[in-house]
Amino acid sequence: MRLFLVLAMMLALITPAEAAASGCASVRVPGAAKQKSSCLDDLTTTGTLATGHTVQADWAGLTSAGFLVPQGVPGIQIDGYFPDTSTSNTAHGWNHDAQFVLRLPDRWNGGLVVSGSPGVRRQYANDRAIGDQVLAAGYAFAATDKGNTGADFHADGRRPGDAVAEWNSRVTQLTIAAKAAHRYGRLPSRTLAAGMSNGGYLVRWQLENRPWLYDGGIDWEGTLWHEKGPNLFTFLPPAIKAYPAYVAGSEEAHKAILDAGFAPGSEFLWPYHNDVYWGLTQRIYQAEFDPSFTGTDYDYASRPKAVHRAVERVSLTGRIGKPLITLHGTLDTLLPITHDSDVYQRMIAAKGRAGLQRYFRIVDGNHVDGLYDVYPDKLRPIGPCFQAAFTTLEGWLGGVRPPASATIPRANGDLATTCALS
Repeated sequence: MRLFLVLAMMLALITPAEAAASGCASVRVPGAAKQKSSCLDDLTTTGTLATGHTVQADWAGLTSAGFLVPQGVPGIQIDGYFPDTSTSNTAHGWNHDAQFVLRLPDRWNGGLVVSGSPGVRRQYANDRAIGDQVLAAGYAFAATDKGNTGADFHADGRRPGDAVAEWNSRVTQLTIAAKAAHRYGRLPSRTLAAGMSNGGYLVRWQLENRPWLYDGGIDWEGTLWHEKGPNLFTFLPPAIKAYPAYVAGSEEAHKAILDAGFAPGSEFLWPYHNDVYWGLTQRIYQAEFDPSFTGTDYDYASRPKAVHRAVERVSLTGRIGKPLITLHGTLDTLLPITHDSDVYQRMIAAKGRAGLQRYFRIVDGNHVDGLYDVYPDKLRPIGPCFQAAFTTLEGWLGGVRPPASATIPRANGDLATTCALS
């Protein structure tokens, strides 16, 4: 709360004359311990790849190869970090967490989009999937590493749940600072939150807990944290436990994985997710919320109350305060839709906020669009649906009634570039 008040005061103290300065060095990010500004001919990944102002490894695999690539957005990029004591982010050789990137286009439409990274990736992870798209539309774009990164993110903090709780405070911190760090002589007229996976969770949390900072948000397959479940600890452990027997041909094991929440028809994705996602994801989050566990078969329901309290600290309630569009693929094989966004929609309705959400279930969508390039006949990328959702949210905030929540069937045509939500 103290950090929030300090940054709010900084925001109030920015004068129009200070804000109007357009030179790279004159744009300051309130609260930043370090920042480096660059005037660039192109803020999209088309340009930043060439100039070294993005890191392709941070966003690798999150979009399909055919996703539209905008270009030609000149402006200012500011890389920096806020005060922090952890050092998991090695970008720029800084070895300092709480890193951010802020991009301010020359031709600004008055809007700001703020995003937290998916998974445990760094601040450039959203450059391709989200940053490119909103910059091309004229928005300023700000992204954070969430205050800790990598598979050992859980080493940050003093008690279980601290590292994930920091994610939320870092998004709040960046939002306030980015509003004040403009170069245009006025505050943003519209501020939106957008993110995928863990970044989608951050959108949900911000709209529940800091709605006054935003006008709306897009939640792209956000992670559902809920103390009573479902959460990662209720569906991953049974799938991991059953998978070896499933491979050996056990019908009971097959049923156990389906019962855990993974969709019928997603079986072709199970080997990849077992090898890449399931075990690693369970291990690193168990280390975050339940570091004393030393067994093999994890049973969240039987774990001590302290573990449940740690999860409760970061849990969602559904009490959103601003318009939210949620997207989730029916073949998501990391965060199964029936145990995540389907549940979150019901949570929002239970809080009397159903009118503030539109929820689009994308048939054949998966957790990462890069797998569409491997299975183009079985999957559908969600990136184009994010573009459609963003346009829909703009219209919604402008007074245009959005289409009703719906399951969006697989369509004919170029799935890598088009999506219709109505």
